[in-house]
Amino acid sequence: MKRFTVTIALCAGLAAALAGQMPRYGVTVTADKHVDFAKFKTYSWTSGQPSANKRIDARVVAAVDRELGVLGMTKAASGPGDVLATYYSLSRTDVNLKAKSDSEGRLPQYWVGTLVVALLDPESRQRLLRLRVDEPLDTDPAKLDATIDGAVAALFAKYPSRRHK
Repeated sequence: MKRFTVTIALCAGLAAALAGQMPRYGVTVTADKHVDFAKFKTYSWTSGQPSANKRIDARVVAAVDRELGVLGMTKAASGPGDVLATYYSLSRTDVNLKAKSDSEGRLPQYWVGTLVVALLDPESRQRLLRLRVDEPLDTDPAKLDATIDGAVAALFAKYPSRRHK
């Protein structure tokens, strides 16, 4: 009986460990709780980790510019704005460990994109806001622009001054 109990406990622990390794998709927000995000009126760009693909980079920047504009912010004409905007992007391949393998023993794989948009204090460069989205991506180039626009819109839907209304 004791061996059975130990076996059950080990199986439960293993299941919990595997469940903890499953990727999470969606938007996460990390915001400085002492900052009034509604007061920002201007922004300027600073370097981050942009996409190596210039077309994707331009689309992300345009989408962020649009969303910051919707929030009532404008790009500073000269010098730093109230905040610095930056973004980081990467892609990875996830494997569906729960799926059945194909005839060659391979598990299904899919492309996942991560996009992080951050707002920084222009003087200290301290991060004030971090918006992150992880989601599986359709690799069809014809759908890529809509995917980027949708991801950036989902990020800014969680902008702190919007969440408290």
